[in-house]
Amino acid sequence: MTDMNRRDFLMAGLRTALSIGAAGAMAPMLAGCETMGEVSRIGADIAASAGVISQDQAASIARSGEAVARTFEEITPAQEYYIGRTVGAVILDQYPPLANPAANGYLNLLGQTLAAASDYPETYGGYHFLILDTDEINAFAAPGGLIFISTGLLACCPHETAVAGVCAHEIGHVGLKHGLRSISKARITTALTVIGAESARTFGGEDLATLADAFGGAVSDVTRTLVVNGYSRAYETDADMAAIAIMRRVGYDPNGLVDMLGAMDRRLSPGGAGFASTHPDPADRIARITQRIGGHRPVRPDPARQARFVGALGAMI
Repeated sequence: MTDMNRRDFLMAGLRTALSIGAAGAMAPMLAGCETMGEVSRIGADIAASAGVISQDQAASIARSGEAVARTFEEITPAQEYYIGRTVGAVILDQYPPLANPAANGYLNLLGQTLAAASDYPETYGGYHFLILDTDEINAFAAPGGLIFISTGLLACCPHETAVAGVCAHEIGHVGLKHGLRSISKARITTALTVIGAESARTFGGEDLATLADAFGGAVSDVTRTLVVNGYSRAYETDADMAAIAIMRRVGYDPNGLVDMLGAMDRRLSPGGAGFASTHPDPADRIARITQRIGGHRPVRPDPARQARFVGALGAMI
């Protein structure tokens, strides 16, 4: 898409959003700063004093900013679901799903069992697990319970308990709302878009184009945070601790997560794609997990579980 087409596309989308009030609906979902109203008022006053905008336009922006501040509320489960669907669409645009119903069915059965034992067992749209057909070692936990695990990561799992560790870790991200917390980092850009809901009624085409660019930047920020940069070291540690609790509740040995991380550490290429670029060093995670569980003892796979695991994922291991 050329720069001109991209701008036209964003402008059209922004006009539509403004006309149906969608930008206003985004305010409680993605914006949220207690000082947003005050910031908007001060900024508008400065712009009016400098002659950049009129006093009427300044008042319009100030009213919009105050409305954003008043209407901010915690993201609802339904909003979380639709955010997650958008993130999922971005992921599936980059990685093809694995066309293997048996393998995906197995992963969903295992994942759903673990999710039911988590601190966040129910989501608006339910948990859904999907295998991505890529050798890249990676996994994504989108808001609302959409969890994607690559064939490359599953190849690091020597047994079902290790797969359970991967699923439990991603479920931990969902339950702790790490994706939503990452999205909130784009709140300033999003707030500017919301402010445009009223100001665009009086601004001309050039100003609307600027707002459209800001809107496009907000979308890019969200995608970059969740798909490219990955979660922070602290979030990864929190998800690992959540995974330990979930696995124990279901009857899986948390050592399986350590077994998987060890295999991953041997496979990862420094500076490579996937976990190598978006996650902490597996050795660091292993150290924290083993400290919590009292040392590492390699898992001795249960024969029935191992047969089930090999039957479903044998082609990937």
